Amino acid sequence: MLQHDYIVDLIRDFCDVVVRALRQALLFHDLSSTQDVEAAVGQVLDLDAECALALSPESLVTMMQLSGVGESVASYVAYALDHVGDAYDAESDPAGPVRHAQAKAIATAFNCPAGEVPEEFEGLERELDEAKGN
Repeated sequence: MLQHDYIVDLIRDFCDVVVRALRQALLFHDLSSTQDVEAAVGQVLDLDAECALALSPESLVTMMQLSGVGESVASYVAYALDHVGDAYDAESDPAGPVRHAQAKAIATAFNCPAGEVPEEFEGLERELDEAKGN
């Protein structure tokens, strides 16, 4: 029960940070906010963000598998990294394809359905769709 509560709190805190930072990065083109998302990814995996996100997609998956929480947070991390990739792509930053590849590797390794939007990110997803005019 304590581990379940810990993971629920971990995911809630992660999602709060990611929603705020992705909103800034994607809606207001504040590329510095991607660092907040990347830091949150490192924190949720209990890894140094800079080191974790410098890993190849396959190595990042391995670290997630070893973390003990990888299965619980995979869909959240994949969503966050994919959208960080979008923010980088919008600014022609070479980190974009790397983040997309990491997100794809995580989604594949942990069997996250393609295009899945975790419930905690649905409000942000609606805002992004509205901003695109969809």
